Amino acid sequence: MRTIRIGSGAGYSGDRIEPAVELAEKGDLDYLVFECLGERTVALAQQARMRNPEAGYDPLLEERMRAVLPLCAAKGDKKGIKIVTNMGAANPEAAATKTAEIARSLGLSKLKVAAIVGDDVLDACKSNDLPIMEFDGTIRQLGNRLLSANAYLGAEPMAQALNAGADVVVTGRASDPALFLAPMIHAFGWAMDDWNLLGRGTVAGHLLECAGQITGGYFADPGYKDVPDLARLGFPIGEVGQDGSLVVTKVPGSGGAVTAPTCKEQLLYEVHDPTKYFQPDVVADFSQVSVEEIAPDRVRVSGGRGTKRTGTLKVSIGYLDGFIGEGQISYAGPGALARGRLALDIVRERLKLTGVAASELRFDLIGVDSLHGPQVSTHDNEPYEVRVRVTGRTEKLREALRIGNEVETLYTNGPAGGGGAWKSARDVIAVASVLLPRELARPRVHFLEA
Repeated sequence: MRTIRIGSGAGYSGDRIEPAVELAEKGDLDYLVFECLGERTVALAQQARMRNPEAGYDPLLEERMRAVLPLCAAKGDKKGIKIVTNMGAANPEAAATKTAEIARSLGLSKLKVAAIVGDDVLDACKSNDLPIMEFDGTIRQLGNRLLSANAYLGAEPMAQALNAGADVVVTGRASDPALFLAPMIHAFGWAMDDWNLLGRGTVAGHLLECAGQITGGYFADPGYKDVPDLARLGFPIGEVGQDGSLVVTKVPGSGGAVTAPTCKEQLLYEVHDPTKYFQPDVVADFSQVSVEEIAPDRVRVSGGRGTKRTGTLKVSIGYLDGFIGEGQISYAGPGALARGRLALDIVRERLKLTGVAASELRFDLIGVDSLHGPQVSTHDNEPYEVRVRVTGRTEKLREALRIGNEVETLYTNGPAGGGGAWKSARDVIAVASVLLPRELARPRVHFLEA
């Protein structure tokens, strides 16, 4: 049975670049996938594109492409290693243009780059007063605070680009597993209504999409789940068969580990209902998946299924949700905890006295009660150092600035020995979801020659 090897070169926008280079050099790959686009990332990218029409794609695109393009062009069979990525973010055409420029500068003039466009559905969403899934309200109620609306596209347009000879496929918002499913559809000729094959491919894509998480990153917990050589963590390779079977592995000698537990944790990552994992191409069913270690760093995964896709696409909307003001300062030595608590009391009172207009306020001692609150975190042993943090949500930037300023004044107006004060005020880009009728998103493939 024919198999292909797909490497996962990134699990988020700022991920390490060396493991992707290792995959291109030593992974014997057919495809290298970079999954770099979080829900909030695309809204921030849209803001960047508003400021500069040539911007809005992943900030590490150029560095990644320069690192792997020569290797991918030289490796594999005569066709090289194909690259699929969502580093296009809010501007896949500009990202593809930049990739083609990089290829030319590296002497790779025959490289064919494809941009997938059509995920930007802001106009369609504005024309249809769609209900927001996370809270009561509709898109129109957001008014001019609405910044972006990007539909999760499926694998089909990416597979079409590969079918047409693309060496690099750059998309914007797409389903994470679809980035991996597209090479399978292209390589094996899977039909877009073969739900079980698409379901198995989605299982594979979901397992690979977060890169180092399945090889021991995020999984590690010293003394309970020890993982070797995390500083040299290797990223995963999926050996996918024509029937959708999967073996997860990594480059021999790289750090980390591929085990049944690492695969099981990743299988359940961000999944609400394992029987109904909604994707743009298929509704995948993970409930019958089995995981089996067949050799060191080799895990066989089988049993994925699927049913017909829905008539809607999930759309991630980004909107301006006010501002956050923040201030921090540290106290150390004997009595640090008492001085930190006094500092919080002072700032709490100051914000009342000066009338700072905040809809939400938090007063935390980092390392003491900032994550689980004072009831859970109470203990007898006092820390020798604490970090005070005060944060607040406001409607106006000037009110957010006042919060950090009050913390900074603790230098000379608060308890003894404060140091390392820091403050910031920033806008809040929030993310929510709506469901858009599928036919209102019209993906297209644009080609560029290097």
